[in-house]
Amino acid sequence: MNLQELSKNGIAYTEAKGLAKCFDAYAKNSNGEEIMEIGFNPYSGFTYIALENGITICSNMGNCVEYLVTDFNDGEEYFYDEYSEALESDVFKY
Repeated sequence: MNLQELSKNGIAYTEAKGLAKCFDAYAKNSNGEEIMEIGFNPYSGFTYIALENGITICSNMGNCVEYLVTDFNDGEEYFYDEYSEALESDVFKY
């Protein structure tokens, strides 16, 4: 598990709130899934937990959690409100 862009200059308030929400969502929905990376994207404002199963739990600027699935064939990103919706994504059916 790698921490990306989080500890270089400390963690800002909204990043910390977002990461806390991501960990809460991880505990509720995907506890036990292997974590590939935990980080902050300074370009998008998302804190995230990227899982080995292809789902990324993310929060933008401390807002509600979303579940991101990326189609690595074309780079298209799909955001879902529920973890179960992300698991059922058509991206995983190819």
